[in-house]
Amino acid sequence: MNGISVEELGKSIFDRDSEFVERKGIGHPDSLIDGIVDKISIELSKEYIKEAGIILHHNVDKGLIIGGSSNVTFGHGEITKKIEVIVTGRATEYFNGKKIEVNELAKETAERYLKEHTRFLDVENEVKIDSKIVRGSADLTGLFMRGNGMPLANDTSFGVGFAPLTEAEKLTLEVEKYLNSKEYKSRNPAVGEDIKVMSLRYKDKISLTIAIAFVAEKVRNIDEYLKLKEEVSKDVLQVARKITDKEVSVRINAGDSPEKNEIYITKSGLSCESGDDGQVGRGNRVNGLITPFRYMSLEAAAGKNPVSHVGKIYNILATEIAKDIVKNYPQIKECNVAILSEIGRRIDEPSHISISIATEKSDEFENLKSKARYIAESWLDRIGEVTTDISLGKYNVF
Repeated sequence: MNGISVEELGKSIFDRDSEFVERKGIGHPDSLIDGIVDKISIELSKEYIKEAGIILHHNVDKGLIIGGSSNVTFGHGEITKKIEVIVTGRATEYFNGKKIEVNELAKETAERYLKEHTRFLDVENEVKIDSKIVRGSADLTGLFMRGNGMPLANDTSFGVGFAPLTEAEKLTLEVEKYLNSKEYKSRNPAVGEDIKVMSLRYKDKISLTIAIAFVAEKVRNIDEYLKLKEEVSKDVLQVARKITDKEVSVRINAGDSPEKNEIYITKSGLSCESGDDGQVGRGNRVNGLITPFRYMSLEAAAGKNPVSHVGKIYNILATEIAKDIVKNYPQIKECNVAILSEIGRRIDEPSHISISIATEKSDEFENLKSKARYIAESWLDRIGEVTTDISLGKYNVF
């Protein structure tokens, strides 16, 4: 492919004095709605294959969680106003005269997703779910079907990715995953699913500010709450020791004012029970992080169709290309990949791929240019495998 440029990157993120990294955990309202709409896309894809033999046009990448209200005290919590989930977007409703019950599928999927990813939320009685998915526009639906073996990009957009992760990025990702793991929940059930990790690295020090929605039912008094925070902090530091030799500090629920009895406890382990809203695309990027010091796209990957929507496909593809390049050539300190599409053009023929790399030694760059280009081309050659894996939910998108 001619449209692949490889250039030398200036100062690497690894050589900068500071960086910020954020991850919104699986119970954060932005992550919950991302997870819901993407699961709807996966289930729609299965239904389309069952009924039509192919994945039909859909984009269900719009959704909202409207926070409810709750009353909580130590040992008890009650949701007084239901959490609302609204899903919308476009999807094919008819095939060969048969109606596909898109909105019913969406509501059932949303309910099931919430049950599978929360422990203390009574989904039937504490959540109202509505789906307002309608038929897609004729031009985009027609474009979707014109691929003739290779799908055509349904938008002019771009996707980006980078590798490898810094220690701060690895730590941010792994801390949330650890605190939300089944093993940790069984050991410390008071830790709710709504966890947000914000990391600041300044030179050789990393400070973690973590918000955790503790579960009121599992906390009997203020002393127990403070003890729980201390225990979680120690557990986080143990995770940190496996990832970095840098000095790490941890602060949990920085907004607490224990002397006023103002602390972060919830009935459900979720902040959306008491007014915190969520919206598709406001959370993590496809690598699971929010990284303002790195390449980022504002595309909401969750819920987009896995066949032709480059806003989803190219963000995943760019990330995989970057990871593959640094895996094969460890002398590359940092690799950034950006892929630009053009609406109506084959997804394996993007308008341009831009690759920037930083090497350990400047004289290594020229030798690595062709190797990076070859890896990018090899991923384009198997883009069909990537889209299939996306449709099966094998790639995380938040």
